[in-house]
Amino acid sequence: MIRRLRAVNVRAVPVLALLAFAGAASAETLLIERVQEEPRAAMPTRGMNMGQVEARYGAPTSRLDTRGGQKRQWPTINRWVYPGFTVYFEKSKVIDVVANKSDANEIGPKPAIR
Repeated sequence: MIRRLRAVNVRAVPVLALLAFAGAASAETLLIERVQEEPRAAMPTRGMNMGQVEARYGAPTSRLDTRGGQKRQWPTINRWVYPGFTVYFEKSKVIDVVANKSDANEIGPKPAIR
């Protein structure tokens, strides 16, 4: 009987610890939740070129330094920062778009390295 109670208590500890942290995490806003709620048209799509992005979303607030391109097999990556997102280009085509944090309390990616 005592062995059974010890086994139950040992199993209950991790569950109780997870429940304690779940309450604290629910008060924070997750970046991924906000992005999933936003309409898809709010960000550029993969395959658009630089001209299309600039025509549709205007000039970026900043253009970060180019990365890569040291070898032929390493493509040149350009990064444009807009208020709500950062666009990553391989040469001149969009390969990815990452949402920026809307405020300091939002949990999400770190800002781009300048």
